[in-house]
Amino acid sequence: MSFANTGSQVQPAVPAPREQSAAAQLAGAHLAAVDRATEAFYSAVAELDTSAVRGPSLLPGWTRAHVITHVARNADALVNLLTWAKTGVEHQAYTSRSDRDADIEEGSTRTLQLLRADLDSACLRFAAAAETVPASAWEAEVSPPSGGVVLAHQVPWLRLRELLFHLVDLNVGVDFDDVPEEFLEDLVDGLVGHFVDEPDVPPVRLEVALPDGRQRVWEFNTAGTDSSVTVSGDASDVIGWLSGRHDGARLSGDVPRLPAWL
Repeated sequence: MSFANTGSQVQPAVPAPREQSAAAQLAGAHLAAVDRATEAFYSAVAELDTSAVRGPSLLPGWTRAHVITHVARNADALVNLLTWAKTGVEHQAYTSRSDRDADIEEGSTRTLQLLRADLDSACLRFAAAAETVPASAWEAEVSPPSGGVVLAHQVPWLRLRELLFHLVDLNVGVDFDDVPEEFLEDLVDGLVGHFVDEPDVPPVRLEVALPDGRQRVWEFNTAGTDSSVTVSGDASDVIGWLSGRHDGARLSGDVPRLPAWL
């Protein structure tokens, strides 16, 4: 699966004025990557027929139709956050978790044609919303679906991460070693942060081989204990394990079971 820009109607979302803030520059770089990841996701969906779209994804209990619908609804949720950043008026990503789940379940029953149309429309809405964010608004505070507070310039990264993970979840032969190498370190960093201080997560020292030849170490829940386990492996395999998409068989060490999450 190629992440090259194939020239669809999803266009780079942020123009490049002569001078931009660091936040606007980062948002622009991630939005360009979002365009490429969107194209890769479109390409994967285009290969599915009616039978395949009802087949299982890598997410327990979800078909590929669930994944496609979720990616569309995530685009709309992040449009809400961009609207919040632009206007200063609070727009939560989702009305509620139950409404989010109901929308995904309902959408998953659509025909393949409607699934593709819904995905395309939602992705275009996200691109259009990002294109009209003023440079200063990229530093506004918003609350992502996972909770907490982020700056608006992180919203494109949230969208990129969603596309990359769920492209793998489509279960069409794409894995994390197909993800552009420049994003792997940040993906590991974000996943590690998800497990920090979680009570059901064992203490782990994580030794990760990055594509540029560096080895980086992360630790979670090791404070105050000398009984942590050491797990090591390539960044793409670590991402698969931390995200619950792989069982950790490709890694070295006494690999513990981690709590499941979407």
